[in-house]
Amino acid sequence: MKLFLLLGVINGFLAVALGAFGAHGLEGRISEKAIATWEKAVTYQMFHTMALLVTGLLMAKFTSGSLVWAGSMFFAGIILFSGSLYIYSVTSIKTFAMITPIGGVAFLIGWVLIGTAVAKYL
Repeated sequence: MKLFLLLGVINGFLAVALGAFGAHGLEGRISEKAIATWEKAVTYQMFHTMALLVTGLLMAKFTSGSLVWAGSMFFAGIILFSGSLYIYSVTSIKTFAMITPIGGVAFLIGWVLIGTAVAKYL
């Protein structure tokens, strides 16, 4: 529980910092398309930061292996999806863009797992 809350706090901070860096530090240095990609990475990182926090809070109330896996998938998704988009934005190396869908699948798995855990307690 504490791990996912801490990861949520750290990723929230990073999402805000990286969003500001993209808006101010990268402006004029990379293409508009690359800026849009950077912004997509920030958006997905922040959404799944909230998912990490919710997962941590749910773990305080419910005991479920699905919640542990959900939080792990959300964190892996942030690293793989957002991380690959950040790197791709500044390097234009297509290999990084090919990693992004793996992170997207991790996000989807996380949502299914959190849904499974919540459904058990409804």
